[in-house]
Amino acid sequence: MSTKTDAPRPTAWPAAAQLVARWLERRERIDALFDTLPGKLSGAERARCQHLVFGVVRHASRLEQELAKLIAHPPRYATRAVLYVAGFELIEAEGEHADKGLVAKIVHHAVDQAKVLASAAEARLVNAVVRKLATALHAQIEPNRLAAAEVLAGYFSHPAWLAQRWLTHFGAEHTRALLKWNQSPAPVYARWRDRTAPAPAWLKATAWAGFYEVPSGHWSDVEPLLKHGKLYLQDPGTRLAVELLAPQPGETVLDVCAAPGGKSLMIADAMLARTGATPPAKPSRVIAMDLPGERIARLKENLARAEGVEVALVQADVAQDGFLALDACQLPTSYDAVLLDVPCTNSGVMRHRVDVKWRLQEGDFHKHGRQQLALLHAAARLVAPGGRLVYSTCSIDPEENESVVKTFFDSRAGGPFTLEAKSLSQPWVTGHDGAGAFLLRKKL
Repeated sequence: MSTKTDAPRPTAWPAAAQLVARWLERRERIDALFDTLPGKLSGAERARCQHLVFGVVRHASRLEQELAKLIAHPPRYATRAVLYVAGFELIEAEGEHADKGLVAKIVHHAVDQAKVLASAAEARLVNAVVRKLATALHAQIEPNRLAAAEVLAGYFSHPAWLAQRWLTHFGAEHTRALLKWNQSPAPVYARWRDRTAPAPAWLKATAWAGFYEVPSGHWSDVEPLLKHGKLYLQDPGTRLAVELLAPQPGETVLDVCAAPGGKSLMIADAMLARTGATPPAKPSRVIAMDLPGERIARLKENLARAEGVEVALVQADVAQDGFLALDACQLPTSYDAVLLDVPCTNSGVMRHRVDVKWRLQEGDFHKHGRQQLALLHAAARLVAPGGRLVYSTCSIDPEENESVVKTFFDSRAGGPFTLEAKSLSQPWVTGHDGAGAFLLRKKL
């Protein structure tokens, strides 16, 4: 006699197809889509589901172009999703030099899924289309090094205007490297925080001190380390801004635009690590500021993990009422060091945030640049004489990095400051997320 508990556990493939159908129809944010996954999906199946969905979104326009040649009238979103997921599996199989047997397996599995997720009639369509899609994808040749933006964009699945922008900024060779980088699955990186014990041997050491790659199959080991604050999931690119800021024991540091708090926690850890046997004359303090909203809960959680430093949270818009909010909380309004990690286009982290390229608009770079400049002016007013200000982004675009800093120095507000150092990460060169960080020193 069957009961409700006898129902089969959900599996990755149909779950992925359902999320892809929603994404194709509504273009919802990928992180919001994953929040809707059934809780009964096991850890391994959840990871596989994410891999399939990310793969589809990465290669969306390439798949769309080829499917448009094979289908006169687009089918229902449920059926389209089956075609897209199977299409990504075919692309992935090409990368593995798959034989005809694996291609046939992908086709048959897609047909079986279509019977459940769509209908028998649509399953017959899937059978015919996926077979032809396998041939079409196999026949594609990677564009040559002088290919036009439209050709590169089609094969590497990016908006053509974005490929052209990168060709203008970075040239043909670096643009191709960036496009290929964005299309590759991102490793999971983590920062080891436990100062009393070495990182476990199963974490893979990287070229960046304190950062490790988390190999697949270890999530059950990772979860308790995250829960107890020994490990923090974080890309090595995030270290650039904090390294430039170089927070010292006994300083009071303000982290503006702090949510979700990964850099606030890194600042606190850096201050603790530099504290010797003799405690500093003044307590080390980290003040985190950000707008009220959903991300504040995560910021509070991360601040609670800080050790050996005093922490405080201020919910305010630094560009509107930052000074008044700090004063109202009886906190300093002048700081030894200020980190301003601004909202940006995320153009340097597209390997992780796979749907960003489809949400970006050409005008977003200019819009973000204006907002970033306003934030930089506001943050500069909170730096003490002789103090440091680090302006940082997770963008690789000059309009959000060098141009903003130059415009700031061209204004009257830039007069008291000098540019001491900068650190730019081009991901295809550094091997981690892209970022820009600029160290400004206020004159005494």
